[in-house]
Amino acid sequence: MQDNATEVTAAGIARLAGVGRAAVSNWRRRHADFPKPVGGTETSPSFALAEVEAWLRRQGKLAEVPLRERVWQHLVGHPEGPATALAHAGRVLLLVQDRPTAWREASAGSDERLAALLPTALEQTDTPPFDRTPRLLASVPLLRGVAELAAESGAPQTFEFLLGRHLDANPRQYTPTPAELARLMAEVAGPARAVLDPACGTGALLLACDVRPGQEFHAQDSAPELAVLTALRLALHGRATVSAATGDTLRADAFAHLRADAVLCHPPFNERNWGHDELAYDPRWEYGFPARAESELAWVQHALARLRDGGTAVLLMPPATASRRSGRRIRADLLRRGALRAVVALPVGAAAPYNIPLHLWVLRRPEKAPGRPEVLLADAGQFAGEGRGGPDWGAVRDVVLDAWRAHDRDGTIQERPGLARSLPVIELLDDDVDLAPARHLPPPAAVDGAEQLAAVRACLDGTLRLTAGLTPAPAVTAQPGRWTFTTVGELARGSALVMRTGGNGGPTRAPVLTDHDVLAGTGPTGTLPESDEEAVLTETGDVVVPVLGGGSVVRVVDGTTAGAVLGRNLVLLRPDPAALDPWFLAGFLRGSANNRQASSYASTATRLDVRRLQLPRLPLDEQRRYGARFHALDEFERALRHAGRLGDLFVRGMYDGLTDGTVPPG
Repeated sequence: MQDNATEVTAAGIARLAGVGRAAVSNWRRRHADFPKPVGGTETSPSFALAEVEAWLRRQGKLAEVPLRERVWQHLVGHPEGPATALAHAGRVLLLVQDRPTAWREASAGSDERLAALLPTALEQTDTPPFDRTPRLLASVPLLRGVAELAAESGAPQTFEFLLGRHLDANPRQYTPTPAELARLMAEVAGPARAVLDPACGTGALLLACDVRPGQEFHAQDSAPELAVLTALRLALHGRATVSAATGDTLRADAFAHLRADAVLCHPPFNERNWGHDELAYDPRWEYGFPARAESELAWVQHALARLRDGGTAVLLMPPATASRRSGRRIRADLLRRGALRAVVALPVGAAAPYNIPLHLWVLRRPEKAPGRPEVLLADAGQFAGEGRGGPDWGAVRDVVLDAWRAHDRDGTIQERPGLARSLPVIELLDDDVDLAPARHLPPPAAVDGAEQLAAVRACLDGTLRLTAGLTPAPAVTAQPGRWTFTTVGELARGSALVMRTGGNGGPTRAPVLTDHDVLAGTGPTGTLPESDEEAVLTETGDVVVPVLGGGSVVRVVDGTTAGAVLGRNLVLLRPDPAALDPWFLAGFLRGSANNRQASSYASTATRLDVRRLQLPRLPLDEQRRYGARFHALDEFERALRHAGRLGDLFVRGMYDGLTDGTVPPG
């Protein structure tokens, strides 16, 4: 076996073969020729991917594995790590895209020949300049698979799939900028020939720009692998000139002489060690030396310093930057000199951290001293989405772009209550210089508020009447039923139901039913990375069970949820209508004692083994009697949940109306 070969865990083998991890454990016990571990630990061993693939192929278990899955396993198990593997794959994809003949000539032969010829071929491509070409022998199986995948899907799409899957598999290592937010920031900045992102991450902000020939992109990040991945993404998507650099931007600026048309930046938040002690006399601090706790204001001034006169910068900022007292002098000077043009409050959930409403700051390097400048303050917070679906980006985009373009054109806008207004700078230059939009925007028009409150009350009245009508009749005491029980696992083995688990991918645009949706009783709100895996699609009458958290919530799929992709941490049970009533099944699965006996406990979580859940053996007619009762309970529960939401909305509206004067106390 080749040294430093790609390794794969038992979970990876299960995904390759399309089986559960228990099946892999059985193969290891039953087949003496199953590959031996080459790494990992005793409890989590790893195996040589080439040996595993050969064994699966001999057993006839590899034929139906999607190409994307095989390529992904080569990438995630690469001996130098997935980030390095992504860089290797990206460079080969550039070769495949730009010089396909050179790739075919280099790849026509043994792996050793390809590894020897590839560095020379890569040096002749128009690839972004980064560290020297590494040894490639361990990457050859991955690179052959990547090239094959590019022939099917295209080179840029192949790289985006692998990168997206890597980011999704490592959410704690990266803080990506969501694509919709990146697109909004690029549109606010407007058309630009030279664009800089001084904290580029994986390049989402630059990629959101209109990549075209003649454009110049400049990117820097302190993590070398991120600068490389950004350069590769941009190079694969267009013919712009790309300059990517590695280093701490504030301490070691790689583009000190650049004067860009636009700067887009999602800087790190709340950094104490940003260079406060070393950079006290840096010429970038035109508007004041930032305090140690004001790293974001250091990034703001860095962005302004790298703009040409009249250039625009758009930065994503934490809301505290608009109001912390330690930054009020710099905020005041940014206002006086006309550099800060707009502060936009985004909805909760726009980007990480998802529990606070982040801000967009729009800045422009002044060409001349301003006359009587005004600042745009906008608040799109009302367009936050429910659950995990994210904001209503269409509404956010319309409000923000309409307000900004009008303000940028005329220097002021007509006031839009609750949404946007232009405020003279002089009105903000008080002791606090507080720029939080919500503190300066007038409330929505009183008539609209009163009408909405009346509508909510009418809806609440109707829902409460419905709830009263659905209240179950008093329980009648009875002796416990003397039933014989079966388990979900036994029913699945007997073909009375089909059991499926949620996956890690699916169709790009299909809505995903998440465990949060099931617990909250909402429609599908989730997304999953694009994948060739067969998605599990829900059908009317399916029973969906969350497996984490120890709760006793079960969902019967109806017409509003049918067709959604089954998300992670969910198990779908599809009963045979000739053998099982779905509401009977769902009702008994919700029993508290049933859930307790089928749950296992880790140090921080409770997991439900759905196969161990029990239900009585009853004739179909008796099942339907129970099912009708369970269905009525479900309708009652939904009505209660809806009434609770309406009640919260009504109470909040009453408080707001009484405190802003739109509702009289009588």
